[in-house]
Amino acid sequence: MGAARITRRALLFAAAAGTSTALWRKCGYGGNRGAGCQLEEEEGEMRITCFIRYQIDPYQKEAFQKYAENWGRIIPRCGGHLVGYFLPHEGTSDIAWGLVAFESLAAYEAYRARLRNDAEARENFAMAETKRLILREERSFLETVEETFSIPAAGEKEQ
Repeated sequence: MGAARITRRALLFAAAAGTSTALWRKCGYGGNRGAGCQLEEEEGEMRITCFIRYQIDPYQKEAFQKYAENWGRIIPRCGGHLVGYFLPHEGTSDIAWGLVAFESLAAYEAYRARLRNDAEARENFAMAETKRLILREERSFLETVEETFSIPAAGEKEQ
C-alpha cells in the first residue's frame, strides 16, 4: 500500500471544512511528513487569504472597531499578514470583514497555535464574547490569483 497523496488544494479545502488539523498532523509540518503521507508539490508558492465574515451587533459597531484595531497589533505579531478589517458603512449594517493572508496552510496552523498562546489575543476574544459583539462568524480560505491581485485603476500610479 503506497503513501497517501494529498495536494495543497486538498488541504485548502480541508481547512475550509475545518479538517485541516487532522491532515497536517498526519502529514506533519515543515519537511517532517509522516511515512503514510506525501504532500504533492504544485507549481509556485500557494498564498491563501482567510476571509472572516462577521455578523455583528450593529449597535456595537464602535466596540467592534476597537476589537478589530486590537487585531492590528496581535495578528502580525502571531505571524499573519493582516490585509485589513472592514466595518459596515452603507447598506447592510451588521456585516463586517477581516482578511488575513498566509503563505500556506502550515503557516496558518502555526499562526493559530501562537494565537491561542497570546495573552492579548485571549483578552480580545474574551472582550468580544463578554460584550456579545459578534453574533456569527464564518471563515473562507481563498487562493490569490496573482495576475489579478492589487491592480490599480487606470490612470493611478502604483504605490
